[in-house]
Parts: sequence; C-alpha cells; structure tokens
Amino acid sequence: MFYLFLFLIFYSSSFAQPELPQLSNWANDYTSTLSPQELQQLNFRLKSYEDTTTNQLVSLMIASLDGYPLEEYSFEVAERNKIGTKEKSNGVLFLVVKNDKKMRIEVGYGLEGVLPDALSSSIIRNEITPYFRKNEYYAGITSGINAIIAAIGSEYKSDFKEKSNGISISGIIILLLIIFIIISFIPKSGRIGRSGGYIYHGGSWGSGGFGGGSSSGFGGFSGGGGSFGGGGSSGSW
Repeated sequence: MFYLFLFLIFYSSSFAQPELPQLSNWANDYTSTLSPQELQQLNFRLKSYEDTTTNQLVSLMIASLDGYPLEEYSFEVAERNKIGTKEKSNGVLFLVVKNDKKMRIEVGYGLEGVLPDALSSSIIRNEITPYFRKNEYYAGITSGINAIIAAIGSEYKSDFKEKSNGISISGIIILLLIIFIIISFIPKSGRIGRSGGYIYHGGSWGSGGFGGGSSSGFGGFSGGGGSFGGGGSSGSW
C-alpha cells in the first residue's frame, strides 16, 4: 500500500498542471477553431439562457492537456470560475480538448438530478461525437449545448438507439433470456470465460497556453459561486 501511495504521488506530479483560465465569456476557444461570428452566436445563446433560467452553461475549447487527467482539469476549471449560482450550484462546463480528441461535461451539484452521468454520456456519444469526427466543431458544440439545455429542462429525447453488432438492446435482452432458459436445462459442468479491455486516447501538448483566440467581443461572464462534486461524463472521438 505504501509503494502504491508513492507511485500515485509520482504519477500525478509527472504531469504539470495546465494553465487554468479565468473565463470572461460563456463560449471560449483557445485554439482559434471557431470564427468570431460563431463565438458571438454561442455567447448570445448561452447568455440568453442564463438570463432566463439563472443556469450558467459555459463551453471551453483548448488544444491539449499533455497527459494531465481530463476529469481533474475540468473540475478545477469549473471550481476556479465558480460556474453557477452560489444558492443553486446550477453550472455546467462543456470542455473540449481538441488535439487530444477528448471532451467532458462537468455538472454542478444542483443539476446532477436532471443531468445525471448516464445522460451526459448519451449526449456526448449521440449528439456531439458524430460532428467532431467530421471536424465540424461548431456544429458539434451547438448540438451539445442544445441537448444539455433540453436535458436540464427535462425535454431531451434521443432518437439514437444503442446497437451491438447490429442487434438492438431489446434484442440482446431477449437473447439472454433464451440462453438462460436453455442453460437451466443442461448440466452445470462447464465454465464460460469473459475478458474485456480499456482503450486510452492520449495526446500531446498543443500550441501555446491561453494567450488569445477566445475573445468574441462579447465578454461579461462571471461565475456566481457555484460548486461541483465531480458529476458528469467524459468521452472521446
């Protein structure tokens, strides 16, 4: 246990913490991927959403984390900028790490009930990833924002149906029931093995820090004191 503790300390210290930006916009792009007009439209949408609901939804695109943990960075950015109000903790950070091909939806305490981890994961897979795979970042970010807003308002419904090797989830359940019935009538003399794997998508540090590329001429954003507890979901494309 002691050696494991030392290993974790060494591992976490081997990656320098990337710069934590102090956000001044609702939509922020430090990669110069989005045009000023696109940022303007996103900022207008997100500001209008906050004005009508008090919920603060912020998007941030950076180049790379250089191996630093995505979840830790997302949480630290959200906490530093105090996204959401102090009374409701109703903030959401939509983080995109372009060169690493990673993203995360970080959800404040007050919205974890309406935007649970599973729903955030569904939004990432079904509403955002298809666009990012085609390098359509503005369309993907817009689709993600629309889905997050709909989910918070209990209006999100995905038409996407999960499939595995061409078989729907309901089909898999029926198949498993049939297998279970068959197995129950044969002697228990064999074993069925199972294996799995984990795929890690890495990346390298992109250009520069946060010295420009995010300004849309909009400005005016400031956090309201919201808190985060690590709720949300991550994904890659």
